[in-house]
Amino acid sequence: MSTLVECVPNFSEGRDKSKVDAIVEAMKVPGVYLLDREMDSDHNRCVITLVGDREAIAEAAIRGVGKAAALIDLTKHQGAHPRMGATDVVPFIPIEGVTIEDCVAIARKVGEEIWKRFQIPVYLYESAATHPDRQNLENIRRGQFEGLREEVKTNPARRPDFGEARLHPTAGATVVGARKALIAYNVFLNTKDVEIAKKIAKAIRFSSGGLRYVKGAGFEVRGLAQVSMNLTDFEQTPIAQVFEFVKREAARYGVMPLSSEIVGLIPKKALEQAAEWFLQVENFDSSLILENRLAGVMGSKTAVGGLRAGAEPFIEQLAAPTATPGGGSAAAAAGAMAAALASMVASMSRGKKAYLQHEQQLSQALGRLAQLREELKDGIDADAESYNQVMAAYKQAKASSNGDALVDSALKEATTVPFETAQKAREVADIVASLGPITNPNMASDLSVAGALAQAAMQGALANVEINLTSLKDAGFAADIRSKIARLQG
Repeated sequence: MSTLVECVPNFSEGRDKSKVDAIVEAMKVPGVYLLDREMDSDHNRCVITLVGDREAIAEAAIRGVGKAAALIDLTKHQGAHPRMGATDVVPFIPIEGVTIEDCVAIARKVGEEIWKRFQIPVYLYESAATHPDRQNLENIRRGQFEGLREEVKTNPARRPDFGEARLHPTAGATVVGARKALIAYNVFLNTKDVEIAKKIAKAIRFSSGGLRYVKGAGFEVRGLAQVSMNLTDFEQTPIAQVFEFVKREAARYGVMPLSSEIVGLIPKKALEQAAEWFLQVENFDSSLILENRLAGVMGSKTAVGGLRAGAEPFIEQLAAPTATPGGGSAAAAAGAMAAALASMVASMSRGKKAYLQHEQQLSQALGRLAQLREELKDGIDADAESYNQVMAAYKQAKASSNGDALVDSALKEATTVPFETAQKAREVADIVASLGPITNPNMASDLSVAGALAQAAMQGALANVEINLTSLKDAGFAADIRSKIARLQG
């Protein structure tokens, strides 16, 4: 299976193009691709977006840190954006064939290597954090380069995860971590009064009582007040909601948004959410977008032939005399269909006058169902792949002194995948049940089908869990899973 990991290193240089060029050149590793580069002279910071295989992307990031240390002197650096390192932050984001846990492992490997090669201390953040207070980047970066340089010598709580209790004299320290896709989003106000931007940022950021998954600060950029934000989970707090919040707060001070900008890249889904929010399209779904529909059709290699043509390839694969895809994949597909049907019912009631009192609940259901639908679709391939890994482990075990451990490890993954499918299917079933009283009664039959599919998905997935448990030698793992099954079915 191919693996794709995104890496978005932020370097403390946004004015000297030749230095940024050299850093980008240093990160040219086979299998790594440059997606974007952004330079901001006011912040004096650049953001580079790379994507590549897990091994290649790790090496590219390490080389970039080394080049930045050779070119950037923080004792001479000034800019609007807080910073503590020549390479300030290096996040890894799962894209394809990897999990957030895989990215945590990459982050820890990269952090350790940065210290070994360059004597630059490293702090781990977000999902890779080793201390709860280090999950938030702002906690680690408190005091910036100058403040941390002194405090790290005497305060054990500020000691880095990799390296000694001292900063590199010119490159400072680097923060490395793993996280979900983040949107760097800035809103310019039609005023030069940066204090207004700071007040708006304080109102909107979660740490001071604002919106969940939003971090914010106020700066003066290009002669204007700017509300600078990081949206750490755009699916939970959409970018449109953030813009509307800034607009509302700005009005309190007699100003308004002049424009906004995206720094780096933004997931297509985030813009789809914004289109739905602002246009108020009743039946909006990502499949209504021409390019999405085209990609789906071309990706499944279906010709014109209606709905049957779209479903037929997977059904025929199930019918083929091969072990995969099998029951686990079919269970995940059933769960995804259940979520899709429930979404259809909820979206056709949301926005209608008769159901306005349920608007918030319907919107929340749609948001979660969309996420579950995507995760269950991913589960179709994940189940097949986990089975293939078990077969490979049995072959390797014959020639290995550690054969039982290899097989048990593969069986645990093959157990975990369908169990997660069952958990998601149960959640879909619960949402389906909650939709009955708040949606159009003429669509009750659709909800009935969705509920039946969700139950079938859960039961089918658990059957796959059980058959793998019987082969496991790790009794403790098996007992833990059975306990979780009992709670799930309770």
